[in-house]
Amino acid sequence: MNIAQHIAVIDELCYRPFPAEHGPSDAGFSGPGHHVAVLEAAADTGPAARAVTIDQYEKDRDALYELLASRWGDTDPYNLQTLLLRTEREEIPRPWAELSACAGVAHLWEVEGTGRWVAVAVGDRDLSREVRLLALVTETDPP
Repeated sequence: MNIAQHIAVIDELCYRPFPAEHGPSDAGFSGPGHHVAVLEAAADTGPAARAVTIDQYEKDRDALYELLASRWGDTDPYNLQTLLLRTEREEIPRPWAELSACAGVAHLWEVEGTGRWVAVAVGDRDLSREVRLLALVTETDPP
């Protein structure tokens, strides 16, 4: 997929109804109040290839940021590491706890007129999983 296709997926998810139950979707997976799209994913073929994939997906995430920031405004990166640490002491709502478990930082916007939030992140925290470029669309405010 290219950046234009990623934007089209994000746009579509901003208006797609949320399902009543958690489960897979055509874009990734969804649940009550959220959609997570796996925009890109790469099988892990070793540390060097993983590092190259992470670098590429971070560039793709930043390219998405530039396009979405021109639409919804510049935002500071959202520190998911701090959020992950908070999950040890408090209940963090889905899908934010799940996103913080797989990514360290996200770009985040509140999409005016939709009641939804959009986040884009690189899921590279879990070394046992493939690296993924993720887009989260949720009606749950970030904690």
